[in-house]
Amino acid sequence: MEQTQKIIQEGKQQFLKELIELLKIPSVSADSSYDNDTKRCAEWVKSAMDSIGLQSAKIYETSGHPVVFGELIKSTSLPTVLIYGHYDVQPPDPLELWTSPPFEPIVKDEKIYARGAADDKGQFYMYFAAIKSMIEADEVPCNIKVLIEGEEEVGSENLETFVLNNRDLLSNDVILISDTHMISNDNPSITAGLKGLAYMEVEVTGPNRDLHSGTFGGSVANPVNILCKMIASLTNEKNQITIPGFYDKVLEVSEEEKIEMGRAPFDLESFKKGLDVQEEYGELGFSTLERQGIRPTLDVNGIWGGYTGEGAKTVLPSKAYAKISMRLVPNQNSNEIAELFKKHFESIAPKSVKVKVIAHHGGEPAVTDLTSKGYKAASKAMESTFGKTPIPVRQGGSIPIVSFFENTLNSNCILMGFGLNSDAIHSPNEHFGLFNFYKGIETIPYFFKYFSE
Repeated sequence: MEQTQKIIQEGKQQFLKELIELLKIPSVSADSSYDNDTKRCAEWVKSAMDSIGLQSAKIYETSGHPVVFGELIKSTSLPTVLIYGHYDVQPPDPLELWTSPPFEPIVKDEKIYARGAADDKGQFYMYFAAIKSMIEADEVPCNIKVLIEGEEEVGSENLETFVLNNRDLLSNDVILISDTHMISNDNPSITAGLKGLAYMEVEVTGPNRDLHSGTFGGSVANPVNILCKMIASLTNEKNQITIPGFYDKVLEVSEEEKIEMGRAPFDLESFKKGLDVQEEYGELGFSTLERQGIRPTLDVNGIWGGYTGEGAKTVLPSKAYAKISMRLVPNQNSNEIAELFKKHFESIAPKSVKVKVIAHHGGEPAVTDLTSKGYKAASKAMESTFGKTPIPVRQGGSIPIVSFFENTLNSNCILMGFGLNSDAIHSPNEHFGLFNFYKGIETIPYFFKYFSE
């Protein structure tokens, strides 16, 4: 890989320039007003696959946003690595909190700031740069397939259909994903587990129209008040979730595994200072890292109703809404949890209101086998570039397609991410360190090398 690494060092500025072009495209999958831009981004990805030397690069239409696929097949006798990433990004709101426009990338303090910089454009483009360098150096040791989708941020539902219909096209020996983060630049890590997800929306309806809060207040149920009480009842004084049956299938982690998790360096005071909070919060009896990695959670992602404009309007609203997500751990099933939530939420509603519960996208948890060939190759690759063995960690995020990939393609997923949890993904001022971007490009060829050996 000596020649590949030389080409990478010489091409760094060009790689950054190309990433900046990609980040300028506002490919927001959740908002239909961006549909033309999302399609344009898929076309950009396809063109980039052509330019780096992948064969048969093609855009595949779906019922939603397109999937882009390309491959480099050297020999049927060689192992095949499937790369997965996503070109869609989260909405940039609230715009007023960005220090620079979200789709006008800038580089400052050795970081690139833009929506999608770390999640996931910067991370999947590391593979394009690495593959291009390997091809130029004639040092590609295996077959490579690249699958980049446009709906990860909205649940990857159409990708599942694509995968089911294209098993032969996507056949592989391992799946490599960079859509996660490390502990720190000084402490590299590999994500050994992800949580699942059940995402719900609830609607509470009271009177048939908005009412005067003076005339009707105290005599008619206020949906916003009722909703707040219902949500508050979903957890108890120990911050445990009160939905009956919620914990029934939770896989308890052994003390040995907890000790292994404890190897990860974690400074609670720095954690609190970085978030400007006075104390941590969560389920009693577990550490912060355990809450993040091995315990299920329930959070309100948004709540609204009534008058929220400037000034005052004394209204008793007709409706109130909330979006609620539950992060799940091994053995929990997203469909089962969604049904438990629906049944419970409907049961706790007073007769003074009507409740509607909608299940949005979900996904299953995933755990990596640390003895697998893919994990060992990733660990050795990161050791080659960071100079130390990475720590296996479980993270609280969800990538819904991971468990589906493993079950459908009968292959292991390796989550070798290079971001940091301070990259502000899904938040204003998202960024990706140049150190991380370049270190990822340098590390990826070693994965191909060690996995092939």
